[in-house]
Amino acid sequence: MDMRRSGLFLLTLLVFAPIMYLASVYYQDFRQGEAVSDTDKGLLIGHQRPEFSLPDSLGLVHSISEWDGKVILLNFWASWCVPCRREIPDFVQLQQKFSEQGVQFVGIALDHPLVIDEFLLALGVELNYPNLIAEKEAIEVAKSYGNALGVLPYSVLIDRDGRIAHIQYGEMSKDFALSLLQKLL
Repeated sequence: MDMRRSGLFLLTLLVFAPIMYLASVYYQDFRQGEAVSDTDKGLLIGHQRPEFSLPDSLGLVHSISEWDGKVILLNFWASWCVPCRREIPDFVQLQQKFSEQGVQFVGIALDHPLVIDEFLLALGVELNYPNLIAEKEAIEVAKSYGNALGVLPYSVLIDRDGRIAHIQYGEMSKDFALSLLQKLL
């Protein structure tokens, strides 16, 4: 009986230890405001942003090219995502502060439009930037922007020339977002 428990313990250790190690590495990278690695970014930094079109909550379709010539912070989020809920009020403040300098936040919600409307109302945040809403299509757009892991929140900073300047897995602090934006203004 003890031999079986020891074998099970060893098997569990061999299987879960590497997983826990990788999870801790990813967690540390998220906490430091850095993306996981160049490989996970899909080597997109410095490359032209992919084109896409998605609807807003009213069903009006918007293309990313609408904001050409601006610094864009593209933020993928969902109503059930706790870190997403924390960063949205900061993004609202930063949009207000930098809108006249050509900064445009664009949210992409991976939810149903009714859920998003209820969520934003409950959050008590009047968004001053567009939020595009899709479910499966948004996942494909996120993948085209380097989010193969499906992490939320996920943000991509795009410079005025349409080139990807930064990719962020996980929550982005207000201070870190501010420092990134200031580098591109």
